[in-house]
Amino acid sequence: MTTVNDLLDLLTLEKISENEFNGISKTVGSPNVFGGQVLAQAINAASRTITNNRVLHSMHSYFLEAGNLEIPITYNVSIVRDGGSFSVRRVTAHQGETTIFILSASFHKKEEGYNHQIEMPKSIKQPEELLSWTDMLHQFGEAIPPRTKGFMEIERPVEFKPVEVVNPFNKEDLPPFTNVWFKLKGDVSNLDLASKQQILTYISDYNILAAAMNRHASKAHWGNTQTASLDHSMWYFRDFDFDDWLLYSIESPNTSNARGFAKGNIFSRDGKLIASVAQEGLMRPKG
Repeated sequence: MTTVNDLLDLLTLEKISENEFNGISKTVGSPNVFGGQVLAQAINAASRTITNNRVLHSMHSYFLEAGNLEIPITYNVSIVRDGGSFSVRRVTAHQGETTIFILSASFHKKEEGYNHQIEMPKSIKQPEELLSWTDMLHQFGEAIPPRTKGFMEIERPVEFKPVEVVNPFNKEDLPPFTNVWFKLKGDVSNLDLASKQQILTYISDYNILAAAMNRHASKAHWGNTQTASLDHSMWYFRDFDFDDWLLYSIESPNTSNARGFAKGNIFSRDGKLIASVAQEGLMRPKG
């Protein structure tokens, strides 16, 4: 995948029946299905059963089994509730007889009310001052550890520019946070809100556990630690556009019991808070 159109093709599921949909998978450099893909495809399935123009405002999910890249994923949607203001859907994802993922999503009618938000982090370098993953690969390719290099070589419809660049050869613990700018590749001019939310959900599973890993960087890295998304929640606050860089600001309040917890806020370049994310992931030291 190289553009937003490729990503939309991946996330837009084949309709099997009124409440059943099929999807395929594309690798992001790991041997299993990318969690962000399953999240976004499940949201696509849930959204396709909403007929009253309500807007996704939150979702909560659990990853139960690692997905097989070679097997299609079937998404079954249960209509839990269509109330006066909110509609709730439950999505179960299967590969064969195995349930790999469950998600609940809530959709809200448009209403006016109070409005406030936290401020965007100050003194953050702008994207024009930073190197992208592609830039780093071209400049430092041979010095990058093989597993990380292989991950970075995968073509993506999203460009990432980390504000804080971690040197894997400096064995020192780092503050438990990370900030990453991101931008879609391709024409983003005609995206509706539902599509934008699904794409944002896909992107939200990138980078988030890095904040938890940073705190233990003197001994832990992606090569000696087994990692996997365990659960993922997201809250969608405001409409937005993908025509400029967005900032994903992530911090990790805790790691314990071979799990890392991280939470993040996604801002537009002008400081509008678009969404918040929370995830707990496996961080198991290998043998």
